[in-house]
Amino acid sequence: MDFLPVFLDIKNKTCLVVGGGEVAARKVMMLLRAEAQVSVVSPELNSTLNECHAKGKIKYHEGIFQPGLLQNITLVIAATDDYDTNRQVSAAAQQRQIPVNVVDNPNLCTFIMPSIVDRSPLLIAISSGGQSPVLARLLRAQLETMIPAAYGRLAAMAGKFRERAKQHFTHQEKRRIFWEKTLQGRFSEMVLAGKDEAAQDYLLQSLQQEKDEPPQGEVYLVGAGPGNPDLLTFRAMRLMQQADVVVYDRLVSPAILDMVRRDAERIYAGKERNRHTLQQESINQLLVRLAQEGKRVLRLKGGDPFIFGRGGEEIETLAAHHIPFQVVPGITAASGVAAYAGIPLTHRDYAQSCIFVTGHLKNNSIDLDWAHLARPNQTIVIYMGLLGLTELCRQLIAHGLPDSTPAAIIQQGTTQKQKIVTGTLQTLPDLAEAAHLTPPTLIIVGEVVKLHQNLAWFEPASDAKNMQANILPLDQPAKPSTE
Repeated sequence: MDFLPVFLDIKNKTCLVVGGGEVAARKVMMLLRAEAQVSVVSPELNSTLNECHAKGKIKYHEGIFQPGLLQNITLVIAATDDYDTNRQVSAAAQQRQIPVNVVDNPNLCTFIMPSIVDRSPLLIAISSGGQSPVLARLLRAQLETMIPAAYGRLAAMAGKFRERAKQHFTHQEKRRIFWEKTLQGRFSEMVLAGKDEAAQDYLLQSLQQEKDEPPQGEVYLVGAGPGNPDLLTFRAMRLMQQADVVVYDRLVSPAILDMVRRDAERIYAGKERNRHTLQQESINQLLVRLAQEGKRVLRLKGGDPFIFGRGGEEIETLAAHHIPFQVVPGITAASGVAAYAGIPLTHRDYAQSCIFVTGHLKNNSIDLDWAHLARPNQTIVIYMGLLGLTELCRQLIAHGLPDSTPAAIIQQGTTQKQKIVTGTLQTLPDLAEAAHLTPPTLIIVGEVVKLHQNLAWFEPASDAKNMQANILPLDQPAKPSTE
């Protein structure tokens, strides 16, 4: 976050705008809408500002900027087309610790002006941190069409009842649940339909009918997908915004965790090889305890909670303690990562079945049904197999798969850090080691890997480009690493 977004109260405060042209006029109008006292300094004013001055809406200092004009000023905007003047304004304001904005020059600003969607008292500010004002404006235009003007009335009416609701509910969580339900239900529809009086009566009745009692706890078992926040489901997003506390795993990406309600408590329950922050039994009991305290608990798990996520164990414990719960499926790594790598898991010319397994090493071995895995026309997807990659490939070859069988390993699939290494069962371990891969990874074995070269469509923007063993055709052995 390059800038801290804030809303500044400048009502009846004196603000100075340096400049008298069209850009300065736009800034003056915005300040006036915020009920500021506006002074303008410029050798001359355009017609809009002249009219404002004639009507007594602004105070005008004819001439050039002088630092003495900053006395008793709350905020400054420099909107001239002269860089030296703008730089002088910025330096003088910063010397006096006055917030200053220089139009189209973020380096001279201590604050920047966002694009605004105004549904007063509801305001939405959009900023690109000065990087792309046009993008911020385009996004604002989209939001303008999506948010009805009546949302301002909705916010104002809810504000009138805010203190009454605060007095009615002694439990803060119960109060928030009441507003979440109310603002997404019939009350909102009535306001949007223009039935304000009826909506007010309905809100009063709803408030009187709600009992002031501790809220009932609940657990949301939500799949966060393979890492890309764009792959979250709508339902996952909604529950992530409702939760009071989130218990999350190591595979939940920071970008997804940032989408959880800001003031929700966060508890890390990640598991790494030979290092578990919390044992699974402790996690199960933690979910029970938090729900029994009346909290809405978001159990956020990478991928899908029912595919190697131990979600079944967790809800068994919840059910045994009569804790209400919901399960929201997520895109599992097998489908998400394979899709972003351009590797179909099934294809009528290459694979008519697909099997998911985990590749955890235990005592330097992997206990799998190798004969069942080493079948022709089948795709094998291996979760958590990076450390055991050499053993996996060795066993599959030993149990009948040709050493030339195509294989791929994908690091952090679906994200901008995605890295793909392709080879064969014989060459993949050395290629993966040379690529310095780190978890999380997914391994795909089978003839469908051949399709990657032609079907790969996702190009991460980061410098970590795909390592597709372009390095090698699939039928050539790996060269010894020189690194």
